Amino acid sequence: MKQHLRFSASHLAIPVLLGLLLCHTAGSYAQSSAWTPIFDGTSLDDWQHVGDGDMVIIDGGLLKTVGGMGLLYYTPQKFENVQIKVVFNNIKESNAGVFIRIPEAPTEPWMPVNKGYEVQIDNREDDYHATGALYSLTKVKGRYSKGDQWNTMIITLDGERTQVEVNGQLVTDYTEGDPVPEKVKDYEPDRGPRPVAGYIGLQNHGGDDVVLFKEVSIRPLP
Repeated sequence: MKQHLRFSASHLAIPVLLGLLLCHTAGSYAQSSAWTPIFDGTSLDDWQHVGDGDMVIIDGGLLKTVGGMGLLYYTPQKFENVQIKVVFNNIKESNAGVFIRIPEAPTEPWMPVNKGYEVQIDNREDDYHATGALYSLTKVKGRYSKGDQWNTMIITLDGERTQVEVNGQLVTDYTEGDPVPEKVKDYEPDRGPRPVAGYIGLQNHGGDDVVLFKEVSIRPLP
């Protein structure tokens, strides 16, 4: 069985832990380590695609969505208590997403929709379906990404808390059990708790949607 990545602060002395807490602000964490890329621009050996369409590496080491709907997920391990950095370009405001807290290795693209969370990439709909929202579950605090340019999304998985920053601005801060709207559309995710540890993935959405990714990196929380 593959081991998921776990980081714990329980071994820290109380003064050190207090120091870390003082450095913490909403959407921002004291940085204890460098980013570790899990997409290197040259290979998808550690990734698996399920569903329709594809994700392909193009010139310049960029990852491009092709058709859909499908999901490219990182296979070696589950993640918890980490930050995930995704640098993306949603050409002409296309649709894609970053999936987190997927409970088991997916064999098709709908299980992650209903059992994990999709951090949306697309600013054409309302605030519950905008870039940085947990799709249809949370309302973004602002819209800070732009189409046809590079944007940086940082997703923080801190126990049962999920925070999302877009271009340095906090847009989502959600903890398991917070109230969410009722499910309205059949393609919206089922409601219910998600696991602390899970797989992560990138969505290709449809034939008319073209999104580029140039970095996917991980670092542990302090």
